[in-house]
Amino acid sequence: MSPQAAPRALRIGADIGGTFTDLVFLRPAGGIDKRKVPSTPPDYSRAIVEGVLAYGREQDLSPADVQEVVHATTVATNAIIEREGARTALITTAGFRDVLELRRIRIPLTYDIDWRKPPPLVEREWRFTVPERVNAAGDVLVPLDPDALDPIIEAIRCEGIEAVAVCLLHSYRQPAHERRIGEILRERLPGVHVSLSCEILPEMLEFERTSTTVTNAYLAPLVGRYLTSLRQDLNDTEIRAPLLVMQSNGGLISSGYAAYRPVTIIESGPAAGVVAAARAAHACGYPNVITLDMGGTTAKASIIERGKILRAAEYEVGSPISVSTRLMRGSGYILRIPVIDVSEVGAGGGSIASLDPGGSLHVGPRSAGAVPGPACYGRGNDRPTVTDANLVLGYLDPGSLAGGSLMIDRSLAENAIREHIAGPCGLSLHDAAFGVHLVANSNMVRAIKTVSVERGRDPGDFVLMAFGGAGPTHAAEVARALRIGTVIVPPGPGVFSAYGLLGAEIELHSCRTVVSYRRDNDPGALQAALDEMRNDLVRRLRDEGFDESDVVTTSAVDICYRGQSSELTVPFPVCSAITGDTIRQATALFEEEYEKTYGHRGENKEFDIVNARAVATVPRLVHGKVTWANGPMATQEKSTGRQAYFGRERGLLQTGVVSRTMLTASPRQGPLIIQEYDTTIVIPPDCTVFLDPSGNVIINVPATGSAKKDP
Repeated sequence: MSPQAAPRALRIGADIGGTFTDLVFLRPAGGIDKRKVPSTPPDYSRAIVEGVLAYGREQDLSPADVQEVVHATTVATNAIIEREGARTALITTAGFRDVLELRRIRIPLTYDIDWRKPPPLVEREWRFTVPERVNAAGDVLVPLDPDALDPIIEAIRCEGIEAVAVCLLHSYRQPAHERRIGEILRERLPGVHVSLSCEILPEMLEFERTSTTVTNAYLAPLVGRYLTSLRQDLNDTEIRAPLLVMQSNGGLISSGYAAYRPVTIIESGPAAGVVAAARAAHACGYPNVITLDMGGTTAKASIIERGKILRAAEYEVGSPISVSTRLMRGSGYILRIPVIDVSEVGAGGGSIASLDPGGSLHVGPRSAGAVPGPACYGRGNDRPTVTDANLVLGYLDPGSLAGGSLMIDRSLAENAIREHIAGPCGLSLHDAAFGVHLVANSNMVRAIKTVSVERGRDPGDFVLMAFGGAGPTHAAEVARALRIGTVIVPPGPGVFSAYGLLGAEIELHSCRTVVSYRRDNDPGALQAALDEMRNDLVRRLRDEGFDESDVVTTSAVDICYRGQSSELTVPFPVCSAITGDTIRQATALFEEEYEKTYGHRGENKEFDIVNARAVATVPRLVHGKVTWANGPMATQEKSTGRQAYFGRERGLLQTGVVSRTMLTASPRQGPLIIQEYDTTIVIPPDCTVFLDPSGNVIINVPATGSAKKDP
């Protein structure tokens, strides 16, 4: 069966988060059901299988009705953060054993004398070198001696190594030595995963290439076992549907390909949310959107400009520092892969609030996660979290979350905040809870500035689209701090990333260094690289069972001013004959993007095309209009109310509690709480809210300018 879903089939999106696992079920006619179930660490796949089975029993569905399962997972991210990946070895060129430890000279906390670099994912005793040498032009200076691998292979076998990364100097130019080592390892070490840098990242910059290849090897056995287990669990329930996985770049790949290249799926959940936001923004006519995705563990921000998702060429994973800015690199593991540009901070619903020795309030990056969870869950945690603060403030249903699937206890939240925040600071219970709420907002503002202000964009020129289980609770005040006048909360916000999985396309990316020391930007060499990459990507998709005629290819190039070391990526036309005019058009686009990002253009008018990029996409059938169900145990269609606290100036106010379906096109004045199965939307007293024709909740935040919408 082709991985592409049949036109009339039940499709399932499953997004595993730190607290909840979100499931969406898209029926053939366009109806969508949503479910939130508690995540089940350490066996995260159990929540998916149990949730799907429960839905099937409830709806009287057969496993044969499921035609596709699309998945986003935190397994890879958690493995890096918790250092639970495979026992990994590295084979590299003689003299370059310590590239992973030398790193780049980036110190994220300049004045912290206790700061230490993160330990390499490969211990030094498992980093091996071989005598060989290729220069930057691709010429072989020292031939590879295959016999030098004999003691290395024996050591790998004796140490019980599960994965090997091979990264030789300048293999992006001449991969023959690296490929030969790969052949020998795969023949003599069956069952050991082998990652070659010429396959994972054929780009210059030896540290970035080594770090990315090592990370891929470190994750591959764990991710492979996880996806194999999930596949087996689905098979055991007689669900034989294809299993697709979201990548960090916003495209889907098969579970088999994800197991081979797990480095591409580390930020799969956040990417899915941005994909869904781009589709929703296009449908309601907003070309410029900042996304805010706040879940149980973290908050993520990204940017959509002129209808296009912005991507980055690299990012760090596993950073323990809860300050999201490109100026504070060096605390995590660098990855050179195309990703949706997402900024992430430890400000989720489960983020723990604490006081430092000086009495200052901090939120995150530590999280209570799904187990034990916030104090109000009653599972053994007595530390206050953002969810506890929102519960004390009256924003959340005092009896349950997720439509009643998770019962909570307000008194436990009050005790946690009183003991750890209010008492030590001499604050009232409500003021202490509001302080936690505001600090969490401040963390999210920082994340949004990273993807906007640091890229030369004014947040006031955008609208804010908020989703995730907790995002709509904080969205209005976050928008106010950024002078954003309009907030959009789409339907199904608490499972929005899972919904985004069903709107993504099959997509493969490839990149290759093309810069030469002659500095001539040779059109022929660029053409050859792009053609080879496109042919390779089309072949891979054909091998996955897709029709070659359905594949759409696009190209891009990384360009910099000659003499600079940082590039910007710009689109490049797909053509049969690249000319000097084609290259001049690309450099003109580069200068436009450079001015937008840095506020000026360089005086130097010489440019280097450093890397060529190719993307192959298979467009998928997506329902133009969907109908969201309210979810089990949804809010009753009648107005209720409760006391909610909006700060010292406003105090406790009687606040109406309604459902989304009770809103109309006529603006309604806050304070108001819109309570849904999967989230809670808070409308402050001076804001207004209405429902647009697409079913989006639109919040107008005063004194922050107007939203820019297509005419």
